[in-house]
Order: sequence, then C-alpha cells, then structure tokens
Amino acid sequence: QVQLVESGGGLVQAGGSLRLSCAASGSIFSINAMGWYRQAPGKQRELVAQIFSSGTTYYADFVQGRFAISRDSAKNAVFLQMNSLRPEDTAVYKCNAGISERPRVPLSNYWGQGIQVTVDS
Repeated sequence: QVQLVESGGGLVQAGGSLRLSCAASGSIFSINAMGWYRQAPGKQRELVAQIFSSGTTYYADFVQGRFAISRDSAKNAVFLQMNSLRPEDTAVYKCNAGISERPRVPLSNYWGQGIQVTVDS
C-alpha cells in the first residue's frame, strides 16, 4: 500500500518559518501531483499548494509569496517551505498525492496522517 509520511511541523512564533516534508512510499508507478492541504478548527479543509509532475505549481492566495512548494522526484517527496508564518496559518496540514500504483490503474488520492502547525502570536 502507498503511504505518505509527513514531518516538520511544530510550534513557531509569528514571523517564523517551518519546512514540511512528505515522502510517499510503497507501490508507486507514477505520481501526477503532490500537495498540501490544511484544516483549522471550525474551518473547511483548504488547498495550500500543489506541484504537478510537469513542475507546475499552484498556491492559494493566502500563502502567495510566503510559502514555496518543491519536490524531489527521485524520493517521491514534496516539501513546503513556510515563511512569515501567521497565527491564522495554525492548522493540521496534510500531504496529498495522486498516485497510480500500477500501469493502467487510475490515479487515486492518498493522504498523510496530518501534522500540526501552530503559530503563536
């Protein structure tokens, strides 16, 4: 089975930085995209950033200019560098990937377990 393992969360003061990492392992034939979502208490899950196999990236407006997503294709890993963090960035961040495990098998969405990011004011 495919697993996504996240690391790098924690507690940081406003204005600080964190770097989230996510590595996919298991049966992987291809990865269409990897990205990060977040969900704060009382709010819906929202897409933060994603990177496609082509290298194209997407950023939500609320992180534009502060966060940067990157990848290490050889390691099936994705990273999210978060700078100038704000209290409203506090949330559980989850890694997401669209993965095909075998040839001719449609892509499926996989999720990490979630990692807490807390930004103190």
